[in-house]
Amino acid sequence: MVDIASRVYNHSWKIDPIVRSLIDTDFYKLLMCQSVFRNKPDTNVTFSLINRSKHVPLANLIDEGELREQLDHIRSLSLSRGESTWLRGNTFYGKRQMFRPDFMEWFENLRLPPYHLERVGDQYELTFEGSWPEVMLWEIPALSVLMELRSRAVLRGMGRFELQVLYARAMTRAWEKISGLRSLDGLRLADFGTRRRHSYLWQDWCVQAAMEGLPGSFVGTSNCHIAMKRDIEAIGTNAHELPMVYAALAKDDDALARAPYDVLADWQDEHDGNLRIILPDTYGSKGFLDNAPDWLAGWTGIRIDSGDPATGAEIAINWWKSRGEDPTQKMVIFSDGLDTDKIIELHQQFAGRVRTSFGWGTLLTNDFRDLVPDNALAPFSLVCKAVEANGRATVKLSDNPNKAMGPEDEIARYKRVFGVGEQVGMEVVV
Repeated sequence: MVDIASRVYNHSWKIDPIVRSLIDTDFYKLLMCQSVFRNKPDTNVTFSLINRSKHVPLANLIDEGELREQLDHIRSLSLSRGESTWLRGNTFYGKRQMFRPDFMEWFENLRLPPYHLERVGDQYELTFEGSWPEVMLWEIPALSVLMELRSRAVLRGMGRFELQVLYARAMTRAWEKISGLRSLDGLRLADFGTRRRHSYLWQDWCVQAAMEGLPGSFVGTSNCHIAMKRDIEAIGTNAHELPMVYAALAKDDDALARAPYDVLADWQDEHDGNLRIILPDTYGSKGFLDNAPDWLAGWTGIRIDSGDPATGAEIAINWWKSRGEDPTQKMVIFSDGLDTDKIIELHQQFAGRVRTSFGWGTLLTNDFRDLVPDNALAPFSLVCKAVEANGRATVKLSDNPNKAMGPEDEIARYKRVFGVGEQVGMEVVV
């Protein structure tokens, strides 16, 4: 097993790549990329880094030259022969050749497009602009780089023994969390922690710990590179990015109202089984489900990624019942702000009523809270979102208004079109 403390101590090397591969990314990004490559290849998009946690002054912590080195290194990456073979030949969700030959040929020749980096006060402005299939693949590696450089900045100057003790304490905490879930009968749990991980090596350690600590319950990781390396399932379906861009491209209010369903119609053309998971909250879950076409009720499940998770699950169960479906045969995937206590609570609350699954993110792969002075390693909310599509602003409403984004006038328009009323803000738990 890698001695993480020693590797951290030796980060004085000129460059120790944070992102080691183009498939050091979430599986759903590749699935969505193939869908975009097929359906919207000529769309021009802009992605932008958004630090929701303004108290973390990234530009004061992270050296701009070091950040550019890491980003430039990512631009030099291409698929290795082994990675291509794995993507072309492996079975994902029971399906061989998940990725079509034309997409794979394009991906094998891809280098990520240029970036724009600028310091604005104590934050960085980092944007990516270009064709949607290319630019979208910057999201996860960009976040991983910023998160890990922040970790390195905080740990720089610590001695070898101090680092050994720090990681021993973090390992103990992670193992105790994992051990606390062993008693849950029928638990299904996956690692969703790539985008805000402490580091690549730490995420890999957490995945190995979950594999050993939760045999039969730990079902895989969202990280393709770690899934390949550890010979486990790559987990993921789709995300808010698709409806946000489709909606921005809509020519009028009627087209806007149809956009979230157009996304899933395109998705249904390509995927079946456990890849047919609805993410309903981009423009409000209740309104999305109330107006959903009947064919969506036949999909496998729903992922809940904002708002109160128990309320979201109850809405899903009632919706399935209203459409003549049996909720006990459906799946609810919880993926927002999870930690051990919440996983246990939700698993017990919905046992026997619906099949549950959990995507455990930041608090699995980046829980160093209170382990260094001033809580300087506490996880924080950093996102990289599509903010424009063909020159038009994107909007996200969410079931938690504290996660909303977009120009105020467009937010008001989207709320009107999608019938979103008063919402209760909740703390954004990373």
